Amino acid sequence: MVGLLLDTHAFLWAASNPAALSVKARAAIEDASTQVYVSSAVAWEIVIKHSLGKIELPMEPSSYVPTRLVSLGFKPLPICVEHALAVASLPNHHNDPFDRIMIAQAQVESLTFVTADSIAAQYPVRILSAL
Repeated sequence: MVGLLLDTHAFLWAASNPAALSVKARAAIEDASTQVYVSSAVAWEIVIKHSLGKIELPMEPSSYVPTRLVSLGFKPLPICVEHALAVASLPNHHNDPFDRIMIAQAQVESLTFVTADSIAAQYPVRILSAL
């Protein structure tokens, strides 16, 4: 079984505007044999950006994220100590702590990271372009 880990924008696109995803990413996400994961960091980033007015949602993040996870059949991926410690081994290509923890999670869990962030490709992790 293939496993994917969605970056925040990839999760938001999958949840509200799947046409924004690349054909390849959308097909992989919608493939029934693919297990799609969403990091706790995604929920955290959405809450922060929503509170700052940087993203609009049809409801509060506390309802939006869990209902979309269930409706799309995505699995939450908690951040564990192993994930956090794996960040220390990452080169400093990226300054965004959310991306760094998700990249570490993808490495530790052997998942493909679905992202439109070109900097992520500089890390030793499988990438599937969201664009």
